[in-house]
Amino acid sequence: MALRPVVQYAWHPEILRRKSAPVDHEDGDLPVLVRDLKDTLLQHADGVGLAAPQIGVHKRVIVVRFGANGRTRLGRPVAILNPTILEAGDELPDYDGCLSLPGLYGETVRPHFMRLRGTDERERTVEWTLEGFDAVVVHHEVDHLNGVLFIDRLSSPDKLYTETVAEGVNP
Repeated sequence: MALRPVVQYAWHPEILRRKSAPVDHEDGDLPVLVRDLKDTLLQHADGVGLAAPQIGVHKRVIVVRFGANGRTRLGRPVAILNPTILEAGDELPDYDGCLSLPGLYGETVRPHFMRLRGTDERERTVEWTLEGFDAVVVHHEVDHLNGVLFIDRLSSPDKLYTETVAEGVNP
């Protein structure tokens, strides 16, 4: 297990604002990067997705845990390399947050339907049709690859809020 620190926007905004380059399956470090992304995501109970720039690597790789649409249990992290959004629609307001901006949340408008193409870890081209919050999560992670953060998608600053747990209170 290789955990990597998640880049925090408050200390390193320039890292999160940089666009990522396509990955090459010939890259010998790619399997390590994918494993590190998966391991790091699994260590964050509130995380459903993670993009390579969030661990300081500017390659077009994301990992997501499908099933945030209300299943009782999220799926295992799935890696998507060089994701391309083929079609997106049904844009609706929804809840948004980010491991790189801990404790901050907001209402953004994102697609709730998406067709996506990418490659998996075995170099196979894969297409997904995503609906609901799964589409929101993937859109959020693809934004990271382009240097876009959820705070850029807020309709107004008053849509941003913090969430804290009072000491001694068990959520």
